[in-house]
Amino acid sequence: MRDIVLFFCFLLFLLSLLRETNAVSQEKNNGVYIVYMGAADSSNDGTKNQQAELMSSLIKRKKDAVVHSYNNGFSGFAARLSEAEAKSIAQKPGVISVFPDPILQLHTTRSWDFLQYQTEVESSSGPISGSDNASPKGVDTIIGILDTGIWPESESFSDNDMSEVPSKWKGTCMGSHDSISFKCNKKLVGARFYDDSDEDGVRPFGSARDDNGHGTHVASTAAGSLISGASYYGLASGTAKGGSPGSRIAMYRVCTADGCHGSAIMKAFDDAIADGVDVLSLSLGSSSGLEVEFSRDPIAIGAFHAVEKGILVSCSAGNDGPGPATVVNVAPWILTVAATTIDRDFETDIVLGGNKLIKGGGISLGNLTRSPVYPLISGDLAKSSNNVVMEKGARYCYPNSLDETKVKGKIVLCDNRDGYFSLTEKLTEVKKKGGIGFILIDDNARTVAPKFNSFPAAVVTEKDSNEILSYINSTKKPVASVLPTVTIANYKPAPLVAYFSSRGPTYNTHNLLKPDITAPGVAILAAWPGNDTTEAVAGQALPLYNIISGTSMSCPHVSGIAALVKAQNPSWSPSAIRSAIMTSALQTNNLKAPITTVSGSVATPYDIGAGEASPSLALNPGLVYETNTADYLQYLCSVGYDKSKIKLISNTVPDDFSCPTNSSSESVSQMNYPSIAVSNIKENEIKKVTRTVTNVGQDDATYTASIKAPVGLEVQVTPNKLVFTNNSKKLSYEMSFKASSKPKEDLFGSITWTNGKYKVRSPFVISTNSQGEHSKTADRRSN
Repeated sequence: MRDIVLFFCFLLFLLSLLRETNAVSQEKNNGVYIVYMGAADSSNDGTKNQQAELMSSLIKRKKDAVVHSYNNGFSGFAARLSEAEAKSIAQKPGVISVFPDPILQLHTTRSWDFLQYQTEVESSSGPISGSDNASPKGVDTIIGILDTGIWPESESFSDNDMSEVPSKWKGTCMGSHDSISFKCNKKLVGARFYDDSDEDGVRPFGSARDDNGHGTHVASTAAGSLISGASYYGLASGTAKGGSPGSRIAMYRVCTADGCHGSAIMKAFDDAIADGVDVLSLSLGSSSGLEVEFSRDPIAIGAFHAVEKGILVSCSAGNDGPGPATVVNVAPWILTVAATTIDRDFETDIVLGGNKLIKGGGISLGNLTRSPVYPLISGDLAKSSNNVVMEKGARYCYPNSLDETKVKGKIVLCDNRDGYFSLTEKLTEVKKKGGIGFILIDDNARTVAPKFNSFPAAVVTEKDSNEILSYINSTKKPVASVLPTVTIANYKPAPLVAYFSSRGPTYNTHNLLKPDITAPGVAILAAWPGNDTTEAVAGQALPLYNIISGTSMSCPHVSGIAALVKAQNPSWSPSAIRSAIMTSALQTNNLKAPITTVSGSVATPYDIGAGEASPSLALNPGLVYETNTADYLQYLCSVGYDKSKIKLISNTVPDDFSCPTNSSSESVSQMNYPSIAVSNIKENEIKKVTRTVTNVGQDDATYTASIKAPVGLEVQVTPNKLVFTNNSKKLSYEMSFKASSKPKEDLFGSITWTNGKYKVRSPFVISTNSQGEHSKTADRRSN
């Protein structure tokens, strides 16, 4: 018993150490601080002079003190400072905030065909917006990607048949210090990198070339050219293409081996604003529980100023699901993207003695024979004789838990429902002890197709594992085989909400619904660096395309759609484009039933926002909700900023602007957003919100409202008809919500405006909670 207690204590210690390491890594900055000074305005000589004076004084002290300066979209700089210097600068006039340079993390084809198929399924059930238009190719829109760099030689970035680079592009192709090896073209129009000298003044050999793969994959998902015959060693074979194949790509390499520095992210935003991009895509962010308020959040700051300049910013929602209140990148000016599956499965079958077939998953290109002739053992039966390791540890195949004499030459069944050690660590234990095959029990992993390369391995559900365990325990000499993976198309049901996809509500207010939208993010095939040996199968050529999962993959899907909408509607604002994507989204799967989570429950707006993005329906939404800068400034009021500070942050503040007296998070509900969130509702209390829609369809059109409301919630809309004319393009309506009794949980519904051709849908959520009452992790949020 004493050994068991010690073992669990050790595991708990490891978990607490991991949490501490995660928190510390986000603040680890080599003494670099970001000094944020608000909007960049050529007419504001005071701010420019203050910035120049501060930087000059630092450079006099140490030549390499200043790491980055921000001058295009906003003002400020990043510099190496002592804690005392940081505190002193924070008190200077014109300085909004000074904070340690955080290190953020990456949130790590048929997916586009599936999105179009889903639109066709939805269209067959009734009139829907955009169904009479072919999708454009996003010609001449420019998508900026902030990521790990790019592999420029990939076919996905070929510029064959592309026109000349549009004159609006003002950026550059830094490529690398050795520019001979890195070339931009009419597809990849620009590339920058942000490698900086260390404290000793040593500058590494920098390049925009991708040595990770993530950035290449993301860029080709958003805007890759059409490439036939793409696959990962024959799996997922077909035509690889980006969502907006006619768009140009600008890569900003902000991530290195140790993460993505906030100071580099802000510099990339600043550069991209001046370069002339139309859309910015960020598949990265903080971890859930480590979010910070606006003036300390590099992504929120950069995105605010980009949106002010007319650039849509799309960000991944994070991979910390399925727990509630885990969504990140939640600022209202950001389009926040969750992740779902597509209608493709990677099936890896297991053959038991007697030729009993178990359908597993994962990607494995092993070479075992089809006949079940290989000895099979479960982890608990392969327990090491070490008396510190208990049977449960062996069941989960913990490091050093298995006995080599019992494992060698066998296929080992390991449980993965403990959460203490990773799949890789368990697989390593089996390999180290001489195992020739690996079967993992994990319902969640079964849905995301983990890769095992050439090692024979599969993932099975708990239900299927019971059959395998029953066979092992009832057979004197159990045998099995693990077959190579095959691709299964038209898999149903799809989409499903990915188990890892971060969920709402937002951590700082129940009056803003996040995520906004969902898109494919599971087992996505896209371009990959041509020199990566870690993803290669032994004895075969290096892969030029790879399959990976994450909200990192869903985000560029939506960035591509945004570029398509921008190409067709070049004068539209970022909020109009966001509205078009959200209000045209789908809520049904390929069985024409509601989208569900992997556990089978019906997905709510906390899981999928407005629904699954549709690339063609978003092109003609009928009506749009335009959220203007004043809405965003009122949001800043609600989170504690006063007029004087807001005037530093934005140079478009109206002269008559003021923060409401007693401004609170409840005022956020009145923002002209495409979704509706109302908090702190009480029994028989009426809460009202107002929205304004702009007609972007036919000049003369009449829209009628339909409401889907849950039991116990009375919802009314006034008026319930909107009549648009050539002289009346913008109309408002009011919604009222009344709960007959205090709800025991959050309530979900929707309002849809239809005119026979277009359907314009907005989800709503009604919560009894107010700010700060929703999350058990609230005490871990940074100030």
